[in-house]
Amino acid sequence: MSFNYILLTLAATGLSLLLLGLVFIPLEKTFPARPGQKIFRQGWVLDLCFFLGQYLLWSSLVLGTLQYFSGWLQGIVPENFRKIIGEQPLWLQAIEVIVLSDFLIYWAHRLQHRVDFLWRFHKVHHSSRHLDWLAAHREHPLDSIYTIGVINLPAFLLGFNLDALTLLIAFRGIWAIYIHSNVRLPIGKLKMLIGAPELHHWHHDKERDRGNYANLSPLMDILFGTYTCPPHEPEEFGVKEKTPDNYVGQLVEPIVGKRRKV
Repeated sequence: MSFNYILLTLAATGLSLLLLGLVFIPLEKTFPARPGQKIFRQGWVLDLCFFLGQYLLWSSLVLGTLQYFSGWLQGIVPENFRKIIGEQPLWLQAIEVIVLSDFLIYWAHRLQHRVDFLWRFHKVHHSSRHLDWLAAHREHPLDSIYTIGVINLPAFLLGFNLDALTLLIAFRGIWAIYIHSNVRLPIGKLKMLIGAPELHHWHHDKERDRGNYANLSPLMDILFGTYTCPPHEPEEFGVKEKTPDNYVGQLVEPIVGKRRKV
C-alpha cells in the first residue's frame, strides 16, 4: 500500500464526512424528527469511529469478499441467460434489480432479527440510542458483508450490468443514510411506496422485532404484514441487551461472545 494511496483514502474520507455533514445536518435541523437533538449527542464519538473504520479499513475487506464470491456465483447461471439479462434496457434492469434485491434483503433482514447468531452481529447496528446520519454507519463489517452480499446477489447471479447501474448502487448508499437521519418530512401516503425515515426509525425501536425490514420500498413489509408506522417517534431506540460502549468491544464481542461470570 503506497503512501499516495493512504493520502488519497484519508482525503476521500474527510471529504465524504464533510459533504454528508453539509447535506444532512441542515436537513435534520430544518425538519427534525426529534427536535432538540444535538449534533454532538451521546454516542457520536463511537459512531464517528464506525464511519472512519468503514471508510478507512473495512470497505476494502467488504468489497474484496464480495468480488471473490461474485466470481464463484457467476458460474451458476448459464452465460447465455446472463447475456440476455445484461442486454435488457437499463430502466428494466433497474426495476428488476430493485424488486429482486428488496425481496431477498427483506427476508435476509428478518432472519437477522430472528436468528440469534445473525443478531449478534446485526445488533451492533441497532445499539445506537440516537438516530441521525452518522448513526447509519454503525455496522459490524461482517454484518455489512452479509447485507451488501444479499442486496447484490441478483446482480452477481443473473448478470445485470453493474457498471450501468452505478447510480442505483450509489442511491442505495445515500438512501440508507437518509432513512437513519433525524428527519421527518411530510410526504403522506407516498411513504408506503418509496419509504421514509419514520418507517426505519420504528424498525430501530428497542423491541427487537418491530417490523419494517424492507430496503428501498416498504412494499415487501406491506405484502408480508410487517409494515408499521405510528404517527409519532418511538420512545426509545437501541437494544435491550447490554452492549460494549467502545469501538473495539463492539467489533470483538459478536465474534467471541460475552464473558460468562464465574
